[in-house]
Amino acid sequence: MRPLEIVIPFLLAFYLLWQHPRPLAARLLPVLAAALTLIHFFIEGYRWQMVPLYALTFLLGISSLIKISSQADWPASASYLTVILLAVSTALPALLPVPNIPSPSGSLRVGTTTFQLTDESRRELYSGKDEARSFMVQAWYPANPLPENKHAEWMSHPEIFSPAISSFLKMPPFFLDHLALAKTPAYLDAPIADGGQPYPIILFSHGWDGFNAQNSGQMIELASHGYFVASINHTYGAIVTVFPDGNIAHNNPAALPEGVPDDEYEIAARKLVNQWAGDLTYTLDLLGMQNSSIRGSYYSKLDFNRVGVYGHSTGGGAAIQFCGTDDRCQAVLGMDPFMRPVSAEVLENGLSQPAFFMFSQGWTDDIDSRNNYLFNQFHPNVPKSRGAITIHGTRHYDFSDLPLLSPIAPQLGLKGPLKGSRVVEIVNAYLLEFFEMTLKGNPSLLFDGEFAYFPEVKLK
Repeated sequence: MRPLEIVIPFLLAFYLLWQHPRPLAARLLPVLAAALTLIHFFIEGYRWQMVPLYALTFLLGISSLIKISSQADWPASASYLTVILLAVSTALPALLPVPNIPSPSGSLRVGTTTFQLTDESRRELYSGKDEARSFMVQAWYPANPLPENKHAEWMSHPEIFSPAISSFLKMPPFFLDHLALAKTPAYLDAPIADGGQPYPIILFSHGWDGFNAQNSGQMIELASHGYFVASINHTYGAIVTVFPDGNIAHNNPAALPEGVPDDEYEIAARKLVNQWAGDLTYTLDLLGMQNSSIRGSYYSKLDFNRVGVYGHSTGGGAAIQFCGTDDRCQAVLGMDPFMRPVSAEVLENGLSQPAFFMFSQGWTDDIDSRNNYLFNQFHPNVPKSRGAITIHGTRHYDFSDLPLLSPIAPQLGLKGPLKGSRVVEIVNAYLLEFFEMTLKGNPSLLFDGEFAYFPEVKLK
């Protein structure tokens, strides 16, 4: 909960539990709480989870003013019963807090910007129209923020993304309206900093029904250590894509059909991942143009000799496919990589780049899954593999920001039992050290220590 959201119920509880008879100062506490609620509306912003607490605050405030004027006071029994009502009213905003993207550990401030790319050389496969492939990209990078650069929202167009994510969770459309209030440590549209030397590039590919900002905490962490990170929103595979002209493209279930024979499914999946790998290719191409042109936004700021790629789930498969076919990729990391879309050629030939794979316990424990079967075929063909690990106590979405939505995220099926802050610590440590080791040549205690630093981590 945000600061004023904590102070308001604290004042009410202090008032209700004050031993009778209460002094005048104590009887004015509900009035103070009501005044702070009005301030909260302007500073922190209204959200529906607080409505019961709003109602109780104003009722107690009015009641306390009436009783002060009449020289009366609440009976102690009524106060104690109201404490129970206060606890119930406070539970909802506590269980569904405004997500907090942690501050990064690096010394550099971070900027972020979003832009559209259109690849005229490829056709859109899933819109039902004869049109060029278009998609959105969000970038995070070391920045020198100006006074007018404000902290960026967690996601652009939350009024569209929030209902879409709520529907994905099988909740009412308004369930996640408060995501519009979530801010990140990154500064929106801040100018890129001059770091003295070009920044290594990292591309990110989300999973099926994901979106480009789903791993914002990881992007900000990497950028704070001197990386330029570009995350692709794969149109018609993402949960939703919103273009600058107002057009909206929702996920197309036919792109990854359910309930079809395995061979038909894998043909569709490979078609999808080839399209996603093409998005990664075109993003890198356009960044190259921006880097080489004196009029480009990133002129001479990016190092194309140090390019890393990582992805989650289907995006992990896309990252592997891209790195198996594009030698600009210098390192690849997969988080629960979905192997079924990876081409037979890449499965057989493996990867020549350094690679590392992180699995949730949920996916590792599904021992007989086709995904594990394919990964076990593929992994021996990666001679520079830095290992494959399992993080115990995690599930598939632990590799994203989604577990930050609520303390009851495990009950919503968004994460495993391992505490969210611990998951973030482990994932960020391996993510950062892998790219520090492979793209910057820095030594790594994590990887040299045979994965013994975190007891929750086991070799897969």
